[in-house]
Amino acid sequence: MLTALALGAGAGVGAQPLSAQESAPAGWSAFVRTFDAGADSAHIVGGSAVLVRDGRVVARHDYGLADRARGQRVDDRTLFHYGSITKTLTAIAVLQLRDRGRLTLDDRVTRYLPELRRMHDPYGAMDSITIRMLLSHSAGFQNPTWPYTQGKDWEPFEPTSWDQLVAMMPYQELHFRPGTRWSYSNPAYIYLARIVEQLTGDPWEVYVQKNILTPLGLSRSYFGATPYWLAADRADSYAIVRDSTGREVVHDFGREFDPGVTIPNGGWNAPLADLVTYAAFLTGASRGDTALARRWDSVLPRSTLQEMWRPVIAVGDSAGPGGVPESMGLGFFLLGDAAPAGASIVGHTGSQAGFLAFLWINPANRSAGITALNSNSALPGGPEAFARMNREMVRLLH
Repeated sequence: MLTALALGAGAGVGAQPLSAQESAPAGWSAFVRTFDAGADSAHIVGGSAVLVRDGRVVARHDYGLADRARGQRVDDRTLFHYGSITKTLTAIAVLQLRDRGRLTLDDRVTRYLPELRRMHDPYGAMDSITIRMLLSHSAGFQNPTWPYTQGKDWEPFEPTSWDQLVAMMPYQELHFRPGTRWSYSNPAYIYLARIVEQLTGDPWEVYVQKNILTPLGLSRSYFGATPYWLAADRADSYAIVRDSTGREVVHDFGREFDPGVTIPNGGWNAPLADLVTYAAFLTGASRGDTALARRWDSVLPRSTLQEMWRPVIAVGDSAGPGGVPESMGLGFFLLGDAAPAGASIVGHTGSQAGFLAFLWINPANRSAGITALNSNSALPGGPEAFARMNREMVRLLH
């Protein structure tokens, strides 16, 4: 629903500082100032950020409310939604199957999904699309995902089932010859998930739970509806907009929403603590625990992760969140040096139903930065505020 926005919603409840702020690392106080200033100006309802080094949280900042109506503050139990960061789980699932000999990255996607041949293909190249191209967003699919944004009565809505997605394929088209450039594609990761399901017999959510979440110990991560025992910690989500009269309003999405068939490209829910554990796995921060390191290797060996962090295709000439040109690996964005050895900063961002999230790691020094917000803002300066938050967090990882 739309409700009038109280000015200074975030500032009105106050930010929650780190309990031992004097022990925070250099640069953290400046980041917190940037975070709070951006959240205040964009009227963000609530959010959190953590800085991780060698698998340990060295600084945390909680801001505002998880739920405005209930007056519930953001804290270390708050469950956020991570949107497209979910794509990294899908990519890991695909590389697991590759390492186990179930597929190759150069397999033609139509071998598994012949339905894709229904899509309009002016290049006659649909059968040349490979799994590698799906992982690196270089298959030629359009961005944004669906062009139906005019509100006309004949326009279809975003599909919530595979059958709906297939039915829409004749009304999609390739926008460039596969493999020649980059274009972000949510459906590409739905297609990857469909391949995982065909090869394993498990629904995507079940496969990821069994083969990634459980062995990594991500016990409060889930997809779809919130489990009853976690429901009290679920954050509400909001979009801050202006109506036709210029009045600022809050669009309240509610605590629950159904991502439908889009879960493999954007359905991960968890507290920041689970993302901290995930970042420890990605950076190899086992701190000498050989049993833990072996379990992590059973999920995905370091060599395969490093392969995923090598550039496949350039994103473009625009500056990325870290202020440097980006490239794309296999399921991960790469910031900084795009040499064959891999980029210096690796990660992904997420945005869905009002939630915003950023996950960046520096594998070289085993540091990570994670930011989660339960609000998206279309107010003037809102996108710039989010970009500043993101850049400042990336700077802390060097």
